[in-house]
Amino acid sequence: MASSSSPSPETTVVSAQWLKANIERPDVVVLDCSWYLPAMERDPRAEHEAKRVPGARFFDVDRVSDPSSPLPHMLPDAGAFAAACDAVGVANGDQVVVYDGAGLFSAARGWWMFKAFGHDAVALLDGGMRAWEKLDGAPVETTPPAVPIAAAADACAGWYTNDASNAMSSSSSYRATLRPELVLGKDDVLARCVGADAAETLVDARPKPRWAGEAPEPRAGIRSGRVPGSACVPFFDVLDAEDRTFKSADEIRDIFAAAGADVRYHGTKKKVVASCGTGVTACVLSLGAAIARGDGTPLPVYDGSWTEWGAEGSGCPVDGK
Repeated sequence: MASSSSPSPETTVVSAQWLKANIERPDVVVLDCSWYLPAMERDPRAEHEAKRVPGARFFDVDRVSDPSSPLPHMLPDAGAFAAACDAVGVANGDQVVVYDGAGLFSAARGWWMFKAFGHDAVALLDGGMRAWEKLDGAPVETTPPAVPIAAAADACAGWYTNDASNAMSSSSSYRATLRPELVLGKDDVLARCVGADAAETLVDARPKPRWAGEAPEPRAGIRSGRVPGSACVPFFDVLDAEDRTFKSADEIRDIFAAAGADVRYHGTKKKVVASCGTGVTACVLSLGAAIARGDGTPLPVYDGSWTEWGAEGSGCPVDGK
């Protein structure tokens, strides 16, 4: 638990060098937030069991979610998120550090989830497990995990089923408070991001061929195309192609600006909302904007993203080829 004399919180990214220097701090909690698309043919749980940053606990961003939603990995209720945090030993005063095995893919979703529930002291390990393993003298833990891999997911599910053996929603030590301004639904996007008088710009993290409607969507029943009036910043554009770390703040600002979005909201520029396929890589843009702004402030995320908007029968307008 952090004390009044704890260092200033890290709120965007930390380097492998920083983590190595601070990993023994009692308030630093490391979470493996790995999740992969089926086409990646990787098993995040098996990889965590095989090796991890020392002391890391597995935080399943796919299953710490709302099971009642037909959409994948939608943000859970605050009580369910709190139960998941309790299960892996995260306290409100902790400095959380999230990472994934891809370098940077799903861990930004973990970062955004903590921000969305009011936990500001959360940072992403820039470059992920790959950066940690490249660092001279950085140990890798290969013994069985001290915290069960399914702990966070089971606690979240238990909260929804009122299974007292898995989660105790009425007595959670962790306190989660949703920041609704960081989470948009379909109706919000329709009202605020579509039309000539739209007050906000939706920026899509999908590859440009999918955004343009020139490539099919990987999920069945999802139309090709984009939200009318949206811009496109493929998430990998804000990352270094080789080591999967974030580009500089100036570079990220320029990339957003080139797409027609000003993440600093200078002058009369519209506010920006991040979207993607299922709400995961949109969080990379959310974090990238926080770096570009220099204040740790995330972009709001359209949680249902294109899987909801582009679904046949969604009633949402689609632009494309």
